[in-house]
Amino acid sequence: MKIIPPLRVTRTYVQHLVAAPQVVLPLLCPVREAEWIEGWDPSLVISASGVAEEDCVFLTAAEPRGAIWYVTLHDRRSGLVEMIKITPEVTACRLTIGLSPTREGCEAEVTYTHTSLGPLGDAFVASFTEEFYTGFMRDWEARLNHFLRHGTRLSG
Repeated sequence: MKIIPPLRVTRTYVQHLVAAPQVVLPLLCPVREAEWIEGWDPSLVISASGVAEEDCVFLTAAEPRGAIWYVTLHDRRSGLVEMIKITPEVTACRLTIGLSPTREGCEAEVTYTHTSLGPLGDAFVASFTEEFYTGFMRDWEARLNHFLRHGTRLSG
């Protein structure tokens, strides 16, 4: 047995969204994300309801390996979502999203924790900088707000 200390990075960003948590939560789903994220196309979704729910599993293309996602928490009342993403030989990731109502809509606290699974993961963790994460989150926030305002996907 080989036991090593984790090489891990955690990043958190708070998005300001223009709709209430009960409107946003259903869009945080492997099926519904295709409505507002250009190019989002899971190859397989395993779901009793057809959308995100606890124990939903889905597969996505990723570089350098495809990823397996597992929804561990999808609580409509509390506005919490948690998913585990395994990219074999790269990273194990925990994604948590907590929605809180505001006067303008809601805040989404989005946290990604990536743990390296080897040399490819070491490189990924090193590249997952605060600057990269902030750009990624601002793009996600802009795309989701555009969809919430206009009902259409933001191009480009």
